[in-house]
Amino acid sequence: MNELRYNIVTGDWVIIAPERSRRPTEFVASADAVLPQKHLASCPFCPGNEAETLPEEYSVSGSEGWMVRVIPNRFPALARTGERSRHMGPLHRHVSAVGVHDVVVEHRRHDLTVATMSADDVARVLWVYRERFRQIRQDLRIEAIVVFRNHGEAAGSSLHHPHSQILATPIVPAQFRERIETAIRHYDTFGECVFCAMVRNEVEEGSRMVETSEHFVAFIPYAAVTPFHTWIVPVRHASSFDAITDAEINDLGAVLRSVIARLELGLGNPAYNYIIRTIPIRTLNTEYFHWYLTIVPRLTRTAGFELGSGMFINATLPEENAEFLRTVELSQ
Repeated sequence: MNELRYNIVTGDWVIIAPERSRRPTEFVASADAVLPQKHLASCPFCPGNEAETLPEEYSVSGSEGWMVRVIPNRFPALARTGERSRHMGPLHRHVSAVGVHDVVVEHRRHDLTVATMSADDVARVLWVYRERFRQIRQDLRIEAIVVFRNHGEAAGSSLHHPHSQILATPIVPAQFRERIETAIRHYDTFGECVFCAMVRNEVEEGSRMVETSEHFVAFIPYAAVTPFHTWIVPVRHASSFDAITDAEINDLGAVLRSVIARLELGLGNPAYNYIIRTIPIRTLNTEYFHWYLTIVPRLTRTAGFELGSGMFINATLPEENAEFLRTVELSQ
């Protein structure tokens, strides 16, 4: 039977409507039969083409040369140079579009994905996120940092070479503020972090769990807005992503790789976005907010009802989706 479910972290109501659909297997697609090459001469991210993407902001090197590179986005949304200025009129307000827009080239090989990298490779990328996050934090013009990955054309990716992005803005986006306000209200009412409460509940119930490890839990939220929408949440309470420890990075590398592999193998390599959701950078830690990573497979389209109401219709049961992912057999 259909029902409305409430997400206590985001404040969103979601219509869970499994009667509009069949089972999780309905979303299984045929994987792309055209396998990319290990190296593509025309790819600006492949070894040998480094001069096309200078200046390099950060890199990690190994025996073969660079292993991960951070470079400026060729078509940045924000300008690296210039002062932050504000105009706050009664009707029209604007802030100068200064900030950071990085591309993180995640591996030398052109043909890899998160699922086909090693867990160490994925952890290395996460380590670079943390170090670059800490560098950007020093820029007094910046208020918020968004780390994200687009996989597949439907998710906004235009290049196959494994890469992700870091975008740092001179304002705190409204979605940041809304989630913080929801978390504060829960903390003031119940005296505990809403994320910690959610993790505890998901572990106890177990029906929506996908992966567990020493430091992280991966689950499909009770009120997931779309099919197979998955959260990876640290067990240790921390508000800012850059508080992650080396041990947690290694653990998250293995969990993230495993969850993405379940999605790729189980659903035929769908397009997806992952985003690290964290506190604005002027706040290091709080009792009420808890950073996490969310994975959003692009299996459905936003239509008129979603645009008109701000509510989503999820035509699958989160519990069935989680069970489906748990049963995916992973190759070693």
